[in-house]
Amino acid sequence: MKKNNIFDLYLEKVMQLPLWVKQVLFVKLKEDMSEKNCIEFMEKSSNEMFSLYVPILTFEGKTELVEKKSGLDANFYNFLRLCDSDYSVLEIALNMYLTMEEVAKYFMFCVEQKYLEVPESDEIYAMAGFIAGKLKTGEYLCGNKTLTFNQVQEAVEKQQELNVNNEQNLKFVEVLETLDFVKEKDMKVIFMLQEESKKRFILDYSNVPRAQRMFASTQEKSSAEIEELKEENKKLRQKLSQLLQLVKNK
Repeated sequence: MKKNNIFDLYLEKVMQLPLWVKQVLFVKLKEDMSEKNCIEFMEKSSNEMFSLYVPILTFEGKTELVEKKSGLDANFYNFLRLCDSDYSVLEIALNMYLTMEEVAKYFMFCVEQKYLEVPESDEIYAMAGFIAGKLKTGEYLCGNKTLTFNQVQEAVEKQQELNVNNEQNLKFVEVLETLDFVKEKDMKVIFMLQEESKKRFILDYSNVPRAQRMFASTQEKSSAEIEELKEENKKLRQKLSQLLQLVKNK
């Protein structure tokens, strides 16, 4: 399967913009991230970002992709094909027209079925589980090594104690903040990212400005491939609800 780097092509054109334009874009993005207390995300290592992670098929995953013995939904095999073609999570979302939450659910299901390798990065695996709704807040923070198991257990016991004594009815994250295990602003960013992951991002390549004429042929070819994928995805999307329900019940 030929790789269709939609987002890479878009970034390539952005990178060719004049320096003074890129400077303004950077400043505006920084201001926006700062207002939302997300400035630390600009300094996040690419090796720790779930959206840039490239899922790796296991032997079982490659076998299932070829033989299809489990009779999974066609979307699963489309997802596995993209993984096998070295697509990142972001590229998979764009090519399958999915939200990051939906991709995370595919990802976690395939990891559980041993079709994909478990990421080496604790942050990536924990974030995938958190976005997919597989991991609760405490499990996520424990999974990415922000908190220890003992700290999470202490917070659970403290929450139960407060609820039993009717002293307060604090949410779990509020108990974590009370115990000074986490900072309120940090948790707001995490929950914002989880909520933002529900939004669909469709990059219409035809609207990307042409930086140079040399890219015209690439654009035309990519546009044709995108239309083909759109048609394929249209047929598969009716089964998406069934897929998500299956993942949810696992």
